[in-house]
Formats: sequence, C-alpha cells, structure tokens
Amino acid sequence: MVPMGHDRSLAVGEESVEILHPHWKTLVGPIAAAFVVVAALLVGEALIPGGKWAVIGRLAMAVVAIALLMWWLMVPLLMWRTTVYEVTTRRMRLRDGIFTRNGRDIPLSRITDVSFRKGVLDRLLGAGTLVVESAGEHGELALTDIPNVERISSLLFQLVEDERTHTDRQGTDATRPNPTRFDAGD
Repeated sequence: MVPMGHDRSLAVGEESVEILHPHWKTLVGPIAAAFVVVAALLVGEALIPGGKWAVIGRLAMAVVAIALLMWWLMVPLLMWRTTVYEVTTRRMRLRDGIFTRNGRDIPLSRITDVSFRKGVLDRLLGAGTLVVESAGEHGELALTDIPNVERISSLLFQLVEDERTHTDRQGTDATRPNPTRFDAGD
C-alpha cells in the first residue's frame, strides 16, 4: 500500500494501492527538442554579425527560443506531471489536465478483463499499454506508456478478483438465515 495522508477524494475505507504517471520515455522527445532549440540558439548567436541590429536579432532569437521551449518542453512536462493513474482498493482512477481537470473512475467490480501489450522498445524500457475492459458503454480503455505494465496488470487483476470474492461473500451472507434472529412470536 502507498503510505499517504488521508485523501479526501477517497471513499470511506478505500485505500490507495498504486499511483503512477506515464513512463518517462514520453519526455525523451520533448527533452531532445529542447536540446535542439538551445543548440540552434547558440549557433544563431555565433552567426549573427556584430552591428547595430545584432542586439535586436539576438533578442528576437531568444524570444523564439523561449516560446519553442515552453511549447515543446514545458507543455509535455506539465501534461506528464498532471496525468495520474491511481489504483485503489475499490476503483481505478484516471486524472489529467493542465488548466482543466478531467477524471474518470472505473469501479473494480465493473472491470471484466485486464491485459497488456509491449513492443520491443517497451520491453527494453519496462513500459507498455494496459488494456482494461469494463462492463458498460465505454468498453475497452487502453492506457499507453504505463511503467511496469506487467506488474500493474497483475496487481489490477488481483484487486479485481479480491473485489469479486468480497462481493460474492457479501451476497452469500445476505441470503443465509441469521441463526441469532428471533421472531416476535417466539
């Protein structure tokens, strides 16, 4: 279990089991793009000849570089940071969004199948796609770039089975007569 303070968004008796962000590989492209932007800025600085327009040219290049870094690096970094997959003892919670927040909760009792897919690069990096099928109108949900996808798939499967066992046990107890109950006529 993940040690945390009490999360007010969890139901009574619900505990967080695993909290994940997308795999770090999603940031490789934006970080590479940032290096290219900085390298282009440095080359541009060296190629701008001295003169009265040099300061304006350098300033314009710096503004363009900052705008590109914000768009190509900061936005993906914020998207990665604000995308959260949480598995609790009762549901799977999905949260994302930088300025606006989107959320989706899938009760474990509605999950009908859990599987995963891993390509060659995913196998090397320890990531993959988690596929969760649930009863209802949304059907299949594919979550890409999940770190340790095999372990998460197994964990989710075990929690779904535990939920089913718990639900079946409650259903059996509800139909069983209570031997300590007395009728008023006794």
